Amino acid sequence: MGIIVKDDGWRISDAFWKQIEPLLPPRKQHRYGGHNPRVPDRNAMNAILFVLRTGCQWNALNATGICTSSSAHRRFLEWTDADVFEKFWKRGLLQYDKKKGIKWRWLSMDGAMTKAPLGGKKNRQKPYGQGKKRNKKKHAHRRQRHTTQHHS
Repeated sequence: MGIIVKDDGWRISDAFWKQIEPLLPPRKQHRYGGHNPRVPDRNAMNAILFVLRTGCQWNALNATGICTSSSAHRRFLEWTDADVFEKFWKRGLLQYDKKKGIKWRWLSMDGAMTKAPLGGKKNRQKPYGQGKKRNKKKHAHRRQRHTTQHHS
């Protein structure tokens, strides 16, 4: 990939890289020896975090020049299996707890405080016309429909 002349705001900082690099597993040797040079780990991490921050598809990475989508996705799977992201998250939580303090007793895995809009059949509203019967009272100001029947 190309040399980065100016930071575009999507690259990870040196401080971030210094924290996460030691968590990366050692590079596996290619089974046949020589092959194309491996994308640098930092480029792959930049690409992975770009996808996670923007929500773009992996294949959209090819247009960014950060890293190819196949290399980034392969590294993402490798590092996920090695628990790199979970270890980094735990490390961050512990550092925050040390600095500010976390009230662990009041935490939950999911911080959502509202019901999911389509959270299941039990509480789901029924489509119009299936639930309560509509008021079919006849009103004087409304004309009744007349069906014309033709008799032969």
